[in-house]
Amino acid sequence: MKEKKKRKIILEDGREFYGEAFGACEDRVCEIVFNTSMAGYQEILSDLSYTDQAVVMTYPLIGNYGMAAEDYESINPSIGAMIVREYQEEPSNFRSVGSLGEVMAARGIPGISGVDTRALTRSIRDYGTRKALLTDAETPLERGLAILTAAKLPTNAVSRVSCRDPWTAESPLPVSNAFSTSGSLKPVNSIRPAFSLYARPLRIAAIDCGIKRNIVRSLNHRGCTVTVLPWNTPAAQIRALQPDGILLSNGPGDPTDVPETIATVRSLIGEYPIFGICLGHQILSLAYGARTYKLKFGHRGGNHPVKNLLTGKIEITSQNHSYAIQEESLAQTPLSITHVNLLDGTIEGVECARDRAFGVQYHPESAPGPQDSAYLFDKFLDSIRR
Repeated sequence: MKEKKKRKIILEDGREFYGEAFGACEDRVCEIVFNTSMAGYQEILSDLSYTDQAVVMTYPLIGNYGMAAEDYESINPSIGAMIVREYQEEPSNFRSVGSLGEVMAARGIPGISGVDTRALTRSIRDYGTRKALLTDAETPLERGLAILTAAKLPTNAVSRVSCRDPWTAESPLPVSNAFSTSGSLKPVNSIRPAFSLYARPLRIAAIDCGIKRNIVRSLNHRGCTVTVLPWNTPAAQIRALQPDGILLSNGPGDPTDVPETIATVRSLIGEYPIFGICLGHQILSLAYGARTYKLKFGHRGGNHPVKNLLTGKIEITSQNHSYAIQEESLAQTPLSITHVNLLDGTIEGVECARDRAFGVQYHPESAPGPQDSAYLFDKFLDSIRR
């Protein structure tokens, strides 16, 4: 058996965590974060919201069920790295078409296994997210710290991961029909909806800030035709499509990095029902005049309890974000708080009933509950029907 290359992680405070390489064996500086999900590493790997981030998986065994062709959230993963306690390179799953390490190697994504992920997670929890260097075990600490000091984390991630041209999905996207072997999108206009709840399919314009495939799929399953648009699509171009509603997608980074999207949404408020998810929720709030701030270590996992203030019910939610809405900044806006996080009291949902606009900080398409938050898509479509 081939001996695995020794690797390590160097944090800005000088702490080092040793392990072994899997995936690509590349040096990389990333923002280090942690995710508490017990499953879903493939979706995490391919979620564009993790662009440029090294994700520490707190669940100790990763890779055991391989990679399924249908489970990617994007066809071009942009995650910075993956850090795990134990990596299983021989998966057992009838749906698997390859191992996690093989996919990461093909995509140039480095990984480290054998790391004390409990200690590393505690460090992130106590001191916050910060820069980390993934490098060879032999790299001197002084050199690693110098690299970290000189490195600047990339910004404007949305502009790098959003689609370049509009594309349309009229039904759930089967991998064989929607994606070519080269990873490029095929035209899907010829695919017809399996059913429709209305006289004609509702037309949804989705502004792509790093959209997850399952968001598109969730709308397709409800009989909607979804046109996915680049992040900087002007309002006039969106109006020309004559959509029934507008969806603001999830995505990576600081929401203030996309002033063009915020301005577009501001000009469309009141004209169409609008639904924002994660980054889209933050963009919607900023368009109304609210402010955002960066959390110490963010929310990432599939077990975050959120209270719906309108119904009193508790939802178990999937989350992945670094930023949140400042509660005091909502006082000068027409937005009301609809959901709160029961772990730290942060805002998880806002709404302006007058404008038929609302957003949530979590991911209703991820279904960790498993269906606690799926009603939000129905709420969006009901606001269109009204």
